[in-house]
Amino acid sequence: MITTGQKIAIQKTEKSRLAETDLENVKFGRVFSDHMFTMDFVDGSWRKPSIVPFANLSMSPATLVLHYSQTIFEGLKAYRGRDGAIYLFRPEENIRRMNASAERLCMPPVDPALFLDALKTLVRVEKDWIPHSRGASLYIRPTMIATEPALGVHPAGEYLFFIVVGPVGAYYAEGFAPTKIFVSEDYVRAVRGGMGNCKAAGNYAASLYASRIASDMGYTQVLWLDAIERKYAEEVGTSNIFFVIGDELVTPPLAGSILPGVTRNSVLQIARHWGGLVAERPVAIAEVIEAAASGDLKEAFASGTAAIVSPIGQIYYRGQEHVINGGRTGPLTERLYNEILQIQYGEKDDPFGWRMQIA
Repeated sequence: MITTGQKIAIQKTEKSRLAETDLENVKFGRVFSDHMFTMDFVDGSWRKPSIVPFANLSMSPATLVLHYSQTIFEGLKAYRGRDGAIYLFRPEENIRRMNASAERLCMPPVDPALFLDALKTLVRVEKDWIPHSRGASLYIRPTMIATEPALGVHPAGEYLFFIVVGPVGAYYAEGFAPTKIFVSEDYVRAVRGGMGNCKAAGNYAASLYASRIASDMGYTQVLWLDAIERKYAEEVGTSNIFFVIGDELVTPPLAGSILPGVTRNSVLQIARHWGGLVAERPVAIAEVIEAAASGDLKEAFASGTAAIVSPIGQIYYRGQEHVINGGRTGPLTERLYNEILQIQYGEKDDPFGWRMQIA
């Protein structure tokens, strides 16, 4: 690993694109700021940590990432508070998870202190790209790819670590809108022993086909079942899943095939802090459907960085739609959303120490 004391070089762009950008009206993932962070892994160590003008990458057609998918990434945000301060939310957890993904894919870890320094430095350089409206933010995408040009299945000897950022609007432009989800029994996202607990690009490629089927049928996301028995709920879309059954908040346990979401962990800690009944246990789809029929399924929602929590109003399973809470957002879902949002924007006390002010 490169030592944390090495200074990050900064090369500013000659012409900013900020004046040409309407920060309050941007599509998610379509607009990027003026600069990016880059660092190369060569001969066993990370070298040249730099912030440079945003630019295309150049690589050989034989680059290993193009053939064997050694690529991982993370997703987090920077927030502008009402007081003008800039905050990150639990960045250490994203760093920890990315290094866990790197280990699983035989990629080199990034020194956590250097990683955090890169995040802070890049966001400070690009702080004017952070929208001022509540709910909007600067999305941050750290990525690592294998860059060695070679054919033959083996871990690469060379890598590129880079971070790009861009403004994104509020996920809910008009408030909560409960989604409709489709339960897939024909396709699976990941299997225990595979890479389901990593934020690896291959997991997302594997989800596209079933997601397209769901979309064509009018559903927002796929509810993935376990790959072995096709019996237990695991994730919804690219997010973790929660159910309120009776008085209990339930989510599937982390067993190797589920991504350990930072928001998932935040939801669990907050709910327990409030004194609620919380369980991490296997949740059979049959239990969910039976609870929906009896009225015991009070709420359901997905959790993730993009939306914080996303309410679920309907579940489609085996040709039948099951409505949850009359198709409305539940009170716990809304309370959790507001709680996390207010912590992220510095609008209330942070009893967990999750909010990090960087400017």
